[in-house]
Amino acid sequence: MALRADAARNRAAILAAASEAFAEHGPKATTEQVAQQAGVAIGTVFRHFATKDDLLVAIMKESLKRLATLADESTLAEFFTAVVDEAARTRMVVTALGESRLDIGDALRGLTDSVSRLLEQAKAAGEARSTVQVDEVMALLTAATYAARQSSWTTDLRQRTLAVILRGLR
Repeated sequence: MALRADAARNRAAILAAASEAFAEHGPKATTEQVAQQAGVAIGTVFRHFATKDDLLVAIMKESLKRLATLADESTLAEFFTAVVDEAARTRMVVTALGESRLDIGDALRGLTDSVSRLLEQAKAAGEARSTVQVDEVMALLTAATYAARQSSWTTDLRQRTLAVILRGLR
């Protein structure tokens, strides 16, 4: 069933506000912060998302889908760089790649499938060894995004670290 126009606007405002709140505060962001930032009542948030976890799942799935689209438009090196750079700015990438208690499986599988295609292209172009597996690439991506965010990596450190990772894949 399609949402009424005002309900669709509210849902979009909630998702945008939640993206910002979770990017800034991580999973500790409150639904009250989201409601205030979206300009809606807390009840409106809960009408669209029954729990905070439901809201977090929606945001993470949206983030993972966006990353999968980016992967479809990039090389493996470009994708790695973009994801680690985004992780340095926002907590969402780190949360989405590292969160196991929430049901984001389909979106994470979609991202993994996109990264697998990138890896195969990199192998064909001689930019990755034939023995490199997608789970290894996802582990490196998760580790790099987590470290970039948690340790506040500078742009220079991100570039140097990614160069080491990408050399290692070759």
